[in-house]
Amino acid sequence: MVGAGESGAATSSPHPEVFIPPWWAEAAEAIARASSPPPVALVCGPKNSGKSTFSRHLLNILLQRYERVGYLDTDVGQPEFSPPGCLSLHLVDEINPDLKNPCIRPPERCFFYGDISSKRDPNAYLKCIFSLYDYFIKEHYDPNEIGSPGKSMLPLIINTPGWVKGTGFDLLVEMLRYISPTQVVQIRISVESKNLPTGTFWLDGEQKGPVDLIDIFSARQDSLNRSVLIQKDAKVMRDRHLFDYFRQCFPSDLNIVTNKELAHALASLPPYEVPLSRLKVMHLHCQVPSNEVFHSLNATIVGLAVSSDGPAKSQYCIPWCVGLGIVRGIDRSKGLVYVITPVPYSSLRKVDLLLQGYIEIPTGLLQVRGCISPYMSTKVLHKVSDKDL
Repeated sequence: MVGAGESGAATSSPHPEVFIPPWWAEAAEAIARASSPPPVALVCGPKNSGKSTFSRHLLNILLQRYERVGYLDTDVGQPEFSPPGCLSLHLVDEINPDLKNPCIRPPERCFFYGDISSKRDPNAYLKCIFSLYDYFIKEHYDPNEIGSPGKSMLPLIINTPGWVKGTGFDLLVEMLRYISPTQVVQIRISVESKNLPTGTFWLDGEQKGPVDLIDIFSARQDSLNRSVLIQKDAKVMRDRHLFDYFRQCFPSDLNIVTNKELAHALASLPPYEVPLSRLKVMHLHCQVPSNEVFHSLNATIVGLAVSSDGPAKSQYCIPWCVGLGIVRGIDRSKGLVYVITPVPYSSLRKVDLLLQGYIEIPTGLLQVRGCISPYMSTKVLHKVSDKDL
């Protein structure tokens, strides 16, 4: 077990506003040294304890030893590399020196859970996570399943939500028991009542292998009394992630940095035109009368999926999600739905299922003076026809 708060100077990260304390650096190095098999490290702790920052630091340390590292994102409210409402598995192959600002990355596999909290449907939440984990084990970890002699086993980081009381605690326990990580990093804060129980609290005699518990304190201040943790406004971060996701609809060299600029750009972007006849709609957390189904989609964010593309041998009936889209409008007389999405046409042409949850378009993109979002242009970028199926 790594000590919770040994003395020593803070380790400066490449980002001037983030400092890695020595006990964090030691914990990350200890995990990286456990190379046989590669580590499966789960990071847990209460809200604002630094789980995401530590996970980013650990990711960079592991990338110094491995060409790629798996990253399982289980926080639907504040995911690391995906828009809110998504549960995803990523394979990261490059170090990111900026520990402060997460960035949108294309996932290896993704589910659209459709809400910012697992409390909406805990059972579905766990099934998504278990399916993603099973996929990683089969494709990138289990030597009996990988298949290719030249394909190496990869380490995995699992970052978890900060909801660690009540149902949140029960979900974490179920996750720990199913995954049986080789290392569990528990980050503790000064308010003891908010912390998780000490020790291997989740064990019930069914741990699949040995586990290394790494118990560390949150990095509140460095040796110069400077704040180390980044105080997060959850809603602002969610809106920013959605901004960054739909910003991908445009070339990277196009100067779009404000809500107003993105709102105007999205409003003038010709949408994809998809026949209603080729689409099915799945409402993830509610029931909608059949005559209101398409009306309910108007001006919403939806998951885009291919109904035949689901996890093998999974109990979960929702297929993998290829990306998100904004339903910009529906023309019932023409039988068409208009969708804005950064998903490439080669993938979009296969989509036949829209997944609707409770992820909303940020108000900052809707309430822009002089811009009628998301309805403005009648131009069409691509007509996705039934022949594409």
